[in-house]
Amino acid sequence: MKLQQLRYIWEVAHHDLNVSATAQSLYTSQPGISKQIRLLEDELGVEVFSRSGKHLTRITPAGERIIATAGEILRKVDSIKQIAQEFSNERKGTLTLATTHTQARYALPPIIQKFIKNYPDVSLHMHQGTPMQICEMTVDGTADFAIATEALELFADLVMMPCYRWNRCVIVPKGHPLTQLSSLSLEALAEWPLVTYVFGFTGRSKLDEAFSNRGLSPKVVFTAADADVIKTYVRLGLGVGIVAHMAVDPVADPDLVVIDASQLFESSVTKIGFRRGTFLRGYMYEFIEAFAPHLTREMIDQALLCSNKVELEALFDGVELPVL
Repeated sequence: MKLQQLRYIWEVAHHDLNVSATAQSLYTSQPGISKQIRLLEDELGVEVFSRSGKHLTRITPAGERIIATAGEILRKVDSIKQIAQEFSNERKGTLTLATTHTQARYALPPIIQKFIKNYPDVSLHMHQGTPMQICEMTVDGTADFAIATEALELFADLVMMPCYRWNRCVIVPKGHPLTQLSSLSLEALAEWPLVTYVFGFTGRSKLDEAFSNRGLSPKVVFTAADADVIKTYVRLGLGVGIVAHMAVDPVADPDLVVIDASQLFESSVTKIGFRRGTFLRGYMYEFIEAFAPHLTREMIDQALLCSNKVELEALFDGVELPVL
């Protein structure tokens, strides 16, 4: 059994069983990958992939467990490389983030700008996706850090730490009737078609809970994962927008009226998470602290010692989070 063979089955599984695409991404040949997979299956005495002719059709039950273990081994190998790099050159390496559009567009730019200035030899990469995709990318090692609001608590393999609180605002074109109200209410919002985030995105669950608790059924006519897309359709008159307050820029959005909705919805907490067992290099600690200053190296190390969600919540209980 070779480490290369484990890399091949892992990569094939994460390229939708497309051996050609895997070969291209690994800068090797398709026949070479197919041969090594066959050799591994012959050695193990089980098939990792089912086939129809020359095409892989699915991962076998045995293959699911083998690939999961292969992933763990490959991550350990990467950790060994990270340890070596930390001692050979602590200011050089890579950092991969997985996050949502709102974080990437509004919360992270100043942090990343400063980080790149301080660590010019660290190659920084960013993946965007749904909270579920973000967590999956971090669990399987595609990303080092997950930064999101929803779904993080569903993944026990992630160490999740709170970064900041945020709330929502309502956005409407100038002259909209809602701008004439002395006080915005959920009842008033429920009378209008709403344009907001896809469920499971950027604190959408808090919005749904607020309406449900008042026995109201909001008329959500359009959803999107991107706050800028939501603003576009508000401008087209499709409905009243509800977005994260940080996603509205007075300079870029002068045509929209912003109505504070913090009194209507419970605030949400954005968290940063990483895989348990991850070796954190010095610049990784510094990135986390730049994004959330209360997450010092000491605090992060304490979080690493927590074995479950209850212990993590107890660790951060009483910590005053900044509000964006």
